[in-house]
Amino acid sequence: MVFDLPGWTHAYSGKVRDLYVPEGQQLASAPRILVVASDRVSAFDHVLEPGIPGKGALLTRLSTWWFSRLGVANHLRDTDSTTPSVPAGVAAASMLVANLDMFPIEAVVRGYLTGSGWLEYQQTQSVCGVALPAGLHDGDKLPEPIYTPAWKAPLGEHDENISFERTVELVGADDAAAIRDLSLQIFSAASSIAAEHEVILADTKFEFGRDRENGQICLADEVLTSDSSRYWDAREYGVGNRGISFDKQIVRDWLSAHWDKKGTPPPLPADIVIQTAARYAELIARLIDN
Repeated sequence: MVFDLPGWTHAYSGKVRDLYVPEGQQLASAPRILVVASDRVSAFDHVLEPGIPGKGALLTRLSTWWFSRLGVANHLRDTDSTTPSVPAGVAAASMLVANLDMFPIEAVVRGYLTGSGWLEYQQTQSVCGVALPAGLHDGDKLPEPIYTPAWKAPLGEHDENISFERTVELVGADDAAAIRDLSLQIFSAASSIAAEHEVILADTKFEFGRDRENGQICLADEVLTSDSSRYWDAREYGVGNRGISFDKQIVRDWLSAHWDKKGTPPPLPADIVIQTAARYAELIARLIDN
């Protein structure tokens, strides 16, 4: 859903977020962008129907909470003389951000072996080219977190796992190393914070961009949300119940059981929507309100 926001013009829509620029400005050159998180939900590179009620506000709250705790430069900005105020109707689900020059990389960090990584490990004993010890099982903690970047594909195309060497080709050696090191640093800090709340951060993906004003690399987009990360309940994990998640794994599991990944995905049942919304809210309660 695209909103009619006073002082703002809709400029772009991604899978789950909509971008607005101040009236009279263009997306390519606007110093500030209003990012509005919708209630849309995506899985397997498809936007699904229906959305998850309240999702945009929940995940925005989670992102801003993490930004305030990580201690790294990020894209959040205050209003200035050239920026309209943020309309109250979307304030809870929006972030006012700097218009960065984004790197075409999804900086993926994995602390546990699961999902597509587990499937690959069974075939190659590695994940995205990173060799791992023999004898690991689904859900095992890795000896240390691994960095497995992906090329960020245009809307409608599939992201592609790439090697670190390929990221060097894409952005240069210095920036590739900085993105990798920042990603591992942030993952370590976030994992420690989550553990204090009996939550496991199994894996996540970050995006970074360069500040056009000072050249600094900044953490951008959403960060450590239930959509960009895999969170597990540490209490359940500790008694052997692996993979009890606070993310959209419920949606992925239902789709995997009811769709062959060809054509248009089927609508999500009401109970799956309700369960997913509840898990998103439970993570907020565990991390922020506890």
